[in-house]
Amino acid sequence: MSKPDGLLVDIAAMVESEHSNQMPLTVVVPGAVITGRLAPESLWRERVAEVLEASDHLKPFSALFAAAEAGGYPAEPAGAPTHLHLHVARILQGSYGLPHTGGMYRVAIADVSSWTVGDLSYSDQ
Repeated sequence: MSKPDGLLVDIAAMVESEHSNQMPLTVVVPGAVITGRLAPESLWRERVAEVLEASDHLKPFSALFAAAEAGGYPAEPAGAPTHLHLHVARILQGSYGLPHTGGMYRVAIADVSSWTVGDLSYSDQ
């Protein structure tokens, strides 16, 4: 999308300001349809840091995500959000959602070609 959808930017800003992670959202980006819950960037970073911290091989990377919480790395610049932060999210491929347990995705709002409020269902069978 050459110019980000103003309504989508407003929804992302509201999620950020209210620190809510209950907004279900499905987005279409180049090569993927992703469905999940929109989360504030701080919550998203915290969850990613927790997952990385629990891994022997990936533990050092957790500091990159946790640093934003501690003020070490800036989160998105002040102003309108530029990215969506989805958690318990799945890439929809055919009738399957990947990963099965849900993942953490960061999507540039400018890359979203279409979107809808709500999770799209899929079949595990």
